[in-house]
Amino acid sequence: MSSSSSSSNFLLVLFFISLLSSFSSSANVDNDHTLTTYIVKVHYDAKPSIFPTHKHWYESSLSSSTSLIHTYDTVFHGFSARLTSSEARNLKTLPHVIALIPEQVRHLHTTRSPQFLGLKTSDSAGLLKESDFGSDLVIAVIDTGIWPERQSFNDRDLGPVPAKWKGQCITAKDFPSSSCNRKIIGARYFCQGYESTNGKMNETSEFRSPRDSDGHGTHTASIVAGRYVFPASTLGYARGVAAGMAPKARLSIYKVCWNSGCYDSDILAAFDSAVSDGVDVVSLSVGGVVVPYYLDAIAIGAFGASDHGIFVSASAGNGGPGALTVTNVAPWVASVGAGAIDRNFPADVHLGNGKIIPGVSVYSGPGLGGPEKKYSLVYAGSEAGDSYSASLCLEGSLDPKYVEGKIVLCDRGINSRAAKGEVVKKAGGIGMILANGVFDGEGLVADCHLLPATAVGASGGDEIRKCISDAEKAKSPATATIIFKGTRVNVRPAPVVAAFSARGPNPESPEILKPDVIAPGLNILAAWPDKVGPSGVPSDKRRTEFNILSGTSMACPHVSGLAALLKAAHPEWSPAAIRSALMTTAYTVDNRGETMLDESTGNTSTVLDFGAGHVHPQKAMNPGLIYDITSYDYVNFLCNLNYTVTNIQVITRRSADCKGARRAGHVGNLNYPSLSAVFQQYGEHKMSTHFIRTVTNVGDPNSVYKIVIRPPRGTLVTVQPEKLVFRRVGQKLNFLVRVEAMAVKLSPGSSSVKSGYIRWNDGKHNVTSPLVVTMQQPL
Repeated sequence: MSSSSSSSNFLLVLFFISLLSSFSSSANVDNDHTLTTYIVKVHYDAKPSIFPTHKHWYESSLSSSTSLIHTYDTVFHGFSARLTSSEARNLKTLPHVIALIPEQVRHLHTTRSPQFLGLKTSDSAGLLKESDFGSDLVIAVIDTGIWPERQSFNDRDLGPVPAKWKGQCITAKDFPSSSCNRKIIGARYFCQGYESTNGKMNETSEFRSPRDSDGHGTHTASIVAGRYVFPASTLGYARGVAAGMAPKARLSIYKVCWNSGCYDSDILAAFDSAVSDGVDVVSLSVGGVVVPYYLDAIAIGAFGASDHGIFVSASAGNGGPGALTVTNVAPWVASVGAGAIDRNFPADVHLGNGKIIPGVSVYSGPGLGGPEKKYSLVYAGSEAGDSYSASLCLEGSLDPKYVEGKIVLCDRGINSRAAKGEVVKKAGGIGMILANGVFDGEGLVADCHLLPATAVGASGGDEIRKCISDAEKAKSPATATIIFKGTRVNVRPAPVVAAFSARGPNPESPEILKPDVIAPGLNILAAWPDKVGPSGVPSDKRRTEFNILSGTSMACPHVSGLAALLKAAHPEWSPAAIRSALMTTAYTVDNRGETMLDESTGNTSTVLDFGAGHVHPQKAMNPGLIYDITSYDYVNFLCNLNYTVTNIQVITRRSADCKGARRAGHVGNLNYPSLSAVFQQYGEHKMSTHFIRTVTNVGDPNSVYKIVIRPPRGTLVTVQPEKLVFRRVGQKLNFLVRVEAMAVKLSPGSSSVKSGYIRWNDGKHNVTSPLVVTMQQPL
């Protein structure tokens, strides 16, 4: 070792000794002993040679009482630790520390769908054939783990594990090595972040292993890549063949979600492992509050994955139908909303006054008899006492004398839908009607109830309450019954946008339209663990191989599986190319030939609800043109968001030069397959902007595409050139879209959104990009 390097190492040792003493002295004066978990970004290449590993170096930066939670070295460079506010302040002053990111706690976004999407077992010429069902691809599912014994995860007729695979199957007393096979080729669990906040887990209620004690992870894993299983049903409902999107793809399981949520430090560790293990697709049905991308562990982990050529799809969230509810909005993530498929489970309420209120349920026990046999009907919210708790059927809120032997109307909210049924049952009620609130609208979710029960929309709930109050006035008790009609298929209209599916605009960067697409997410049949009842209520002792769940959590793995099939058929496609293919070929018209409806209102839905539309796998296979994006394009996008160089480095692990990017234009110039213009009306009568886009020909050589424009109402849209002439496959051509909009009358703080599209057509392919124009009136 040269004398200069040894002296610099000696100085570094002195520096760290002084740092440790500053930690101990500041600890004495620090009144704030509250610990917060931080994810710490460091200059990875700055590690002094005296430290054998990065872990040793990181530990030297912390006080002796602080231990590392995780170290990261693939999608992110740094570590996570629990720190007091003074320790965090001291850490920020170190020259090699770039940023501290406070941890967020995320939550889960809780089968005819392959057939509804047009993926059939006998498919001899479509997407499944071309990709050999995705047999060499590995899909990472970051979730609650897996129940590996389910038939959906058998490895019959699967070839050897792909040679590129570097992952592991982490065993435990309840997860032997036989839990992995040629289907589940990797399984890990990450609980250090969870336990550092909550203390040691209770191993009587959850497994310290990749095994699933919740059900959500087993369900999503089988949607993404479950094998063909026949017969499949939940308590007799939705009978048929169950199959995932990519039935031969391999699964690698990363368990990050525990009883109290999914912790950022663990999620980032899962991304880090998944990328170094060699996965091809990451599926993540988890989300939280939208924050700037440099404070968002999911966005940071997903960027690292995308930078390694891995497609990441994430659920858009279940905060709908309100605006600005979409989550997981980074442009390098495919954000997936939820639609209904053409199957439902009708269970109607027959009122004593002769009216029939439509509802849905997957209750399977003894029924209430035919429509002639009626029972007394009560609304606990109209009873004396704590009527608010009783209206919601919260634990302990119902008076058995009031509800015994009756059908009880309960309002949605606070406790789970199935838990309300348990409360009614415990109090002696014979049945339950679950009514949506105004916010839920008419969107219905079928549940495996513990007693005869059905869910009705907000207007149906109002109708039933009116029936009860009319009967009370007439001094004659209201009566009703519930008629369960089983499974109904070929329902029209379908798809519809699920009421719960989160909506745009994108709260972080409105110039990027989110969600990107929707996929089946309402009442989806998929695999379920052995130790969890189908209602999810602890007292539910029923056991079922499959369960029916709803959520953007169920929609996301549909897209993850489709992405694996596309990657198998087009190994050279980037993650952005795959997302482009799914977006530009998506459809917005339902099986009646009309624009899809919004389930919550029954009105026509918009691009802020469905993004580019509902995925169409066969067309995505051959999109004609794609909008490709590189990591450098994303860096330019971040520059144009006015992020600092440090902010950008936290996300991208590289230093950015923003001078060229800012010259190149604005945020909306990211080569995204959708176009979103946002105008602030500062008194100008006419406003304009432009978008530059580049398309790559992945269709036929010697093809000519002509533009079709449907401008948003009240705008003028032009595209130059109007014709793109491609000589060869792989050729790239640019075009410019100009948008002019006239000011509209708006009250301060309000906005108006209009949409249209531009479409390139060569007689064979339709390459469609939604175009959204938002006018905002500043306060």
